[in-house]
Amino acid sequence: MALSMRLSRGGSKKRPYYRIVVADARSPRDGKFIEKIGVYNPLLAKDNAERVKLDTERAAHWLKMGAQPTDRVARFLDATGVKERAARNNPNKAEPGEKAKERAEERAEKLKAAEDAKAEAAAAAAAPAEVEAAAEEAKAEEAEAVIAAEVEAATEEPTPEAEAVVEEVAEQTPPAEG
Repeated sequence: MALSMRLSRGGSKKRPYYRIVVADARSPRDGKFIEKIGVYNPLLAKDNAERVKLDTERAAHWLKMGAQPTDRVARFLDATGVKERAARNNPNKAEPGEKAKERAEERAEKLKAAEDAKAEAAAAAAAPAEVEAAAEEAKAEEAEAVIAAEVEAATEEPTPEAEAVVEEVAEQTPPAEG
């Protein structure tokens, strides 16, 4: 006879309450069982001691007799230290599917394009400011050069008016004897 350790549901609608039982594997879920070895109340908090009550001695006895626990009961047995449960190894379970990978790539491309656009906009905003500053400096240098040229021209070459004044003064003054 194949034995299983499983949960047998009790309680009312939307208020589950389970008995942990040892039963023939062929019997229905809530049907005939051999022995009740504990209870499980999923409505209680996970850290509540009343959530799972299990007779560890009887559970160990039935495991020796060949009873196979279901996944949930195996978790309870592992938590109480009666039977160690092998950790499942499915590395592909955490990987996203093909469509999810495609969506992630599209999002990454959009983010990169947005960052590039922001960088270009910042560079474009900075470039006109630099160009304007350079243009203003060039205008200021040109103005200074023009003023300097005018000053030089005024000091080096006498103007025709200045020459006329100098000639008049020279005519009016008698030549120096000597």
